[in-house]
Amino acid sequence: MRRALLVVLLPLGLAACQPAGPVRSPAEIAAHAAAMTPADARLADLYSHACKACHATPGTGAPLAGDRAAWAPRVAKGMPALLTSVVGGYKGMPAGGQCFSCTADDYRALVRFMADQPVN
Repeated sequence: MRRALLVVLLPLGLAACQPAGPVRSPAEIAAHAAAMTPADARLADLYSHACKACHATPGTGAPLAGDRAAWAPRVAKGMPALLTSVVGGYKGMPAGGQCFSCTADDYRALVRFMADQPVN
């Protein structure tokens, strides 16, 4: 019984040690961020006017859109904490990301888009 359990659990444990995807260079991450656009036309407009300047430009201090590694510690804090940072501003980011027409739902959708992963 123990041997059967080991045979089942060992591959699962080893899989957890593997990277989530291919490691990308900073240039590849930046190119990916620059090319990303939300599928929804309204969100794409909000993103291009309020978020993209910082979240698609290396060196701004903002996590680049689609850079899951940079977003992971933020995602781990959860959506309520992320919304608090977005609405109130955080470090160099102005309050609301200067999106004057964004709703709370817009912010949630934009954060999920930029993080490129589920955010609870």
